[in-house]
Amino acid sequence: MLCLTVARRRVLVDCGDDWLNELAELAPDAIVLTHAHRDHAGGLRQGAACPVYATDETWARIARYPIELREHVSPNRPFDILGITFEAFPVEHSLVAPAVGYRIGFAGHVFFYAPDLVSIPEQVEALRGISVYVGDGASVTRPIVRRRGEVRIGHASIREQLDWCVAESVARAVFTHCGSQILRNEEAAQSRVVALGRERGVRATIAHDGLRIVLHSSSPPSSA
Repeated sequence: MLCLTVARRRVLVDCGDDWLNELAELAPDAIVLTHAHRDHAGGLRQGAACPVYATDETWARIARYPIELREHVSPNRPFDILGITFEAFPVEHSLVAPAVGYRIGFAGHVFFYAPDLVSIPEQVEALRGISVYVGDGASVTRPIVRRRGEVRIGHASIREQLDWCVAESVARAVFTHCGSQILRNEEAAQSRVVALGRERGVRATIAHDGLRIVLHSSSPPSSA
């Protein structure tokens, strides 16, 4: 889950099962979903007191959730929440729960958030001019991918995503939603990711709970 904080107001991106009993305390002003897998949307199974933004594909898969304030997201059509701009880009990840990543902009900064993906079909447009890439931490060097016909399902490696950053001149990358390869030995995985980034001229790190990224400007934005 990503929590964006602007002037003490909160927008969550995703809300998985782990947050089911914490949502009332978090008290977000809005929630934006990347896809319908339970580790990204399951925290909304008992509803939400704020507007929830999702694509039509995601709404179709969580139709039974008792969410009253439903906002529909269309790919490549930016929308605004509390002065934060979001633009959805379809990503390869799942046939059962089609996913998007988001270009997120505020106060002159733009970053891209896609916690689960194999690829970004519109990579150039999605990553153009971003300050930070926040991506899939399922595996450091070996993609976790299977095919159904021509469609790929699963997770790109961190190494491959760093190559995307190089191709699109992205200087900083953070990897979240980490898989067992990382969780078994987080210190070793962190060292490996830092080294892979350094080889490519990208400042790379693995996220941890409570990580804060402050985007400095004349306004007081932050994301955590």
